[in-house]
Amino acid sequence: MPEKHKQINVDALKALVRTVPDFPKPGILFYDITTLLRDKTGFAQLIDALAAYYIERKIDLVLGIEARGFIFGPALAYRLNAGFVPVRKPRKLPAQVARVTYDLEYGTDTLEIHLDAITPGQRVVLVDDLLATGGTMQATVQLVKQLGGEIAGLAFAVELDFLKGRDRFPEYDVFSLLHYDE
Repeated sequence: MPEKHKQINVDALKALVRTVPDFPKPGILFYDITTLLRDKTGFAQLIDALAAYYIERKIDLVLGIEARGFIFGPALAYRLNAGFVPVRKPRKLPAQVARVTYDLEYGTDTLEIHLDAITPGQRVVLVDDLLATGGTMQATVQLVKQLGGEIAGLAFAVELDFLKGRDRFPEYDVFSLLHYDE
């Protein structure tokens, strides 16, 4: 792991994440990153840690998944001297798109990416705020494969380890900065 990552105080960053019980429904403990984002030092340290992990990997593009991946993705892309590509909900992108529909616990959802967003062989990092069960990231992986991109990593600010979303991606390098056991 890069030296710069070791300098990050993960416990201090975790202290900036607010937990909200019973949101969005009873029995759920919601990890609210907005309190970390508003802290300029904490946000900078989080982006620095993500960048340190990927800086030597020659990344061409960072893909950010709507909506919170849009927060981390451009900042990470800037630090990696890479381009940024948004992965959007349906009917948000103006040109031709590749589309994947995937199952959620309560129904289905769809993600889209411009057909010309990735040139075959480009090295990409996919970034989102949170890894829970992994369904949204799995759909994004499918989009990247459709377009011929090479997945260099899956990056998350927060991982809920007890939901085992990482297990869906044994063939990929999954990096999460903040881990929660429950």
